[in-house]
Amino acid sequence: MVEEDPKAAMEMLEDLGVAVQDTIKELRELAHGIYPPLLVDSGLTEALRAVANRSPLDVQLTTEGIGRYGRDIEAAIYFCCLEALQNAGKHAPDSRVSVRIWEESGGLLFEVSDNGPGFDIAKAKQGHGYVNMMDRLGAIGGAVRWESQDGQGTTIRGSVPLG
Repeated sequence: MVEEDPKAAMEMLEDLGVAVQDTIKELRELAHGIYPPLLVDSGLTEALRAVANRSPLDVQLTTEGIGRYGRDIEAAIYFCCLEALQNAGKHAPDSRVSVRIWEESGGLLFEVSDNGPGFDIAKAKQGHGYVNMMDRLGAIGGAVRWESQDGQGTTIRGSVPLG
């Protein structure tokens, strides 16, 4: 029947397209909603300290005067730092990493730096990690910036407005 009615076929394809987009949206929301219990109970410092302690990397965590924030803000910062640590572990397994979180000028900021081999930023911006960070922070008005050069290590900086 569909073969005989091109209009019906187009409508069916449009409906399928909408269904696929809805499914993708639901999966993103689910993925963004996975929230570690330690983050819920104790906040960013303790949740990231636990990640640093489990990491095979030499991680120094510095949190300067931070408190508790909205669930979206804490999740965004936590998962971006986690993504940066995972990237360092994958691409710079022998590096030292520093993770710093602080408040400044009405925002919550983070920086994850390593002394690894560095990489070409243009290629990284096409990867899932960069896109995930941009999506996660962008959804709440934040931003992320990556800096790296071959032989110079990597620094990932991000910020989220507070209030």
